[in-house]
Amino acid sequence: MRNLLITGSSGYLGSSFINQFQDKYDFFKFSLLKDSIENINFENIDRVLHCAALVHQKEECQYSEYYDINVKYPIDLAKKAKESGVKQFVFISTIAVYGDNNILLKEDTDCNPVTLYGKSKLEAEQELKKLEDDNFTISIVRPPMVYGKDAPGNIASLINIIKKVPLLPFARIKNRRSFVYIGNLCHLIDIIYEKKRSGIFLASDDKSISTTKLIELIAKNLDKKVYLIKIPFFQELLKLMKPSLYKRLYESLEVDNSLTKEVLEFENLYSVEEGIKLMIKGSTE
Repeated sequence: MRNLLITGSSGYLGSSFINQFQDKYDFFKFSLLKDSIENINFENIDRVLHCAALVHQKEECQYSEYYDINVKYPIDLAKKAKESGVKQFVFISTIAVYGDNNILLKEDTDCNPVTLYGKSKLEAEQELKKLEDDNFTISIVRPPMVYGKDAPGNIASLINIIKKVPLLPFARIKNRRSFVYIGNLCHLIDIIYEKKRSGIFLASDDKSISTTKLIELIAKNLDKKVYLIKIPFFQELLKLMKPSLYKRLYESLEVDNSLTKEVLEFENLYSVEEGIKLMIKGSTE
């Protein structure tokens, strides 16, 4: 068994990783709200998985709040881990570090975050890399939107809408968006530990899909009949009134993680079709 300290263990990714690999790792949980970094005993810890973060907030937050949680917290934790002889630190970042970049995103695509969340994650990445040396490996994972059973956020909202509304104005949307099924993301993190590789890694399902296709797949697995239509001026009105929602529904955000797969010599366990089926039917693995 390998000993792994995990932050954000009650969050979606943290709890899913523990559930998926409870027979492979001995987990030591850390909470910033309950515990102090200074009091952590790293004596038996081999590696760290840092999932905890302050994500997009509905209420306005200052950058200082994002900095304290998303930058200072992981840096202090990584420094203490390094001083204590921990060999590997995996940091869960975000695709938001790229900003509103509509090109095919790769590991070396220029980052230009536009949200405070994305800016804080990029700053943390940069500071963590400064701590790396031959005895302390820094591994950074940038996932797009994560989905799976009981996943919070936008995907849960979309599922609820599809359950309740049989007529939706999202026909023939031609965008391409990358997502990652929770089982694939957890598998990627495990492979990074297995290979002991440093660097930046992109998480993504193998195939990007349109918003229309996503809705059709969810409806199919819910056994719900949904009619998708086009409403004149709806798209333009949504872009004007709710620009962030418009981007998620109509614009593309596509990831090419072929280099990550080549470097780590791994393949995803699930296709996007299988991931959506497992999300609806009730499996997290």
